[in-house]
Amino acid sequence: MEPIAITGVSQTPYRERMIDKTAYDLVYEVTRDALADAGLGIHDIDNVITVSNDFVDGRTISSMAVGEAAGAHDKNISTVEGDGAFGAFYGAMRALSGFDTTLVVAHGKGSEGDMGLITNAMFDPVYQRHLGIDALTAAALQADVYMTRYGLTEEDFAEVSVKNHQNARNNPLAHLPLDITVSDVMKSERLSDPIKRLDCSPISDGAAAIIISTGRASSRSRTRPIWIRGVAHCSDAYFPGDRNLADSPALRRAAKRAYAMAGITNPLKNIDVVELYDAFSYMEPLWLEGMGFSEPGSGARLLKDGVTRMDGILPVNPSGGVLSAHALMVAGLSRIVECVLQLRGEAREHQVPGAETALAQGINGPCGQSHCVWILSVNQ
Repeated sequence: MEPIAITGVSQTPYRERMIDKTAYDLVYEVTRDALADAGLGIHDIDNVITVSNDFVDGRTISSMAVGEAAGAHDKNISTVEGDGAFGAFYGAMRALSGFDTTLVVAHGKGSEGDMGLITNAMFDPVYQRHLGIDALTAAALQADVYMTRYGLTEEDFAEVSVKNHQNARNNPLAHLPLDITVSDVMKSERLSDPIKRLDCSPISDGAAAIIISTGRASSRSRTRPIWIRGVAHCSDAYFPGDRNLADSPALRRAAKRAYAMAGITNPLKNIDVVELYDAFSYMEPLWLEGMGFSEPGSGARLLKDGVTRMDGILPVNPSGGVLSAHALMVAGLSRIVECVLQLRGEAREHQVPGAETALAQGINGPCGQSHCVWILSVNQ
C-alpha cells in the first residue's frame, strides 16, 4: 500500500461553554487553521469527513449543518457519528482508496445538552435505558469491577487525575488545568461510587481537524509529514453485562493489529508517548493494560513507578488528556492531533523530548465498547 501521512492539524481551545461560537463557527475555524498549517488551500482537498452526533447537536442529520463550513461544497463528503479517532480511521481508508488529500473534522458542544440524558440513549431501550444508566454510572460499574478483580484502590485512580491535570497546566488549550493532590480528589463530590468529581472529565466545547495525505501528495504540504504506520479498531459486545469489564479484549485486538502493521514488537520500548482516552481516571491504567504496556491489574503500577510521568520512559497524556478537556466526538481526534504535535516537536511546554513514535487511542460506546488505536511516526 502507498504510505499515508498526517500533514495538517488544528484544534480549538477547549472551554466550558463557547457561547460566542456555533458548531459551524468551530468547524470553519479548525478547517481554516488545518489548511494553513499544511500550507494548502481548500481546492487542494479531495475528500472531506465530518464527525458529529445528532443527540449532542440537538438536530437530525447534524452533519448537514457543518459540511459547508468544512469546505465540502462540490467535493466527495462522508460523515461519521462516532468518536473522532474513528472518523480519522474512515479518512485513512479513503486515502488508501485513492483520494490524495482528506480533511477530517470533528466538533462537539456538550454545553448545549444534558450529557446524562444523551449518554443514556446509547443503552438498549428495552432492558437498560429505563434504569437511568448513563456514561457516568456505567463507568462506575466498570471501575468497581476493575478494583474488585485486582485489589486496586480509589487512590490508585486519583493519582492519574493528579498527574493529568498537572500536565494540563502546561497546555494552554486544556479546559481544566489543575494543581491538585490525591487528597483533593478523594474529598471531591461523589457522583457515582467509586467515581468522584475529580475522577471525571469535564464537559467541553471544541473542535479539531487533521489532513491525511498520500505519500505522493505529502510533498505539497509545508509541514513535516507524520506517517500513519499502523491503525486498527475492534468492537466488543453491546451489552456491558456480556463483557468482562475488568478486561478489554477489543482494545487488545485493536492494539495487536496496529502494532503488527507498524512493526511494534515491544510497545513499552518502541513507543515514546501515548495519548489515550481517559474520560474517567480509572481508564488510564485499564487501557494501558489492554494495549500491552503492563500485565492485567498492574497498570496503576506504571504511574507509581514513574513510567508514565512527563519525565518517565513512557509519558502518557502529556497534554492533560481527556480528563482535562473532553469535547464529545472530538476527544479521539484531539489525541491524534496531540501526537502529531509531539512528533513534530511542536507541543511547546508539554513536549516530550525526542519523541519519534506515538500512540493515540479513541473509544466509542459504554465502558470502552469499541477502541481505535493509531501508531504514528516521524519515519516512513
